[in-house]
Amino acid sequence: MNLKDHIPVLPNWPKPGVDFLDIGGIINNPQVFGYCVGQLVKCVADHDITSIVAVDSRGFLFAGAVGVQSYTPVVLARKKGKLPGLCYSYNYNTEYSQDIIELQATANLGPRPLIIDDLLATGGTILAVNQLIRQSFLVDAVSAAVVINLKFLPGEQRLSDHAILLKSIVDYE
Repeated sequence: MNLKDHIPVLPNWPKPGVDFLDIGGIINNPQVFGYCVGQLVKCVADHDITSIVAVDSRGFLFAGAVGVQSYTPVVLARKKGKLPGLCYSYNYNTEYSQDIIELQATANLGPRPLIIDDLLATGGTILAVNQLIRQSFLVDAVSAAVVINLKFLPGEQRLSDHAILLKSIVDYE
């Protein structure tokens, strides 16, 4: 399947000079969405994953479906103030701003969590979630899976530098 046929490019969004890759074309088509979920489920099985950490907000769409199909618990990584109860937090920079990501302190990640997001660009958000996991929970290894990898940006290399195994479904050179 050529996923690029289902990913519209929106020029100059969210700011001038940025070409935004819209996953709407994937999630609006059950066959294409199912294909992506199936590929991510394989990643869970191949790496004996113990939990899925869904990245706010588009990562939720894929992580929830993968969790159901693979019988793997899903934990939400959300922006500050969106999760109830005691939370661990981590400050980080994104492409466009500074942010704080949180995980509930009661989350049960197990030794091999998988971070799922829709797209990897500079890697800032996934690295922040990785740091939050590693500083707050006992884990053996952290992996990541994304639908779209922008290989022309440094995200993949940055994840590799932090020993995060990456699975992507479609790459843009």
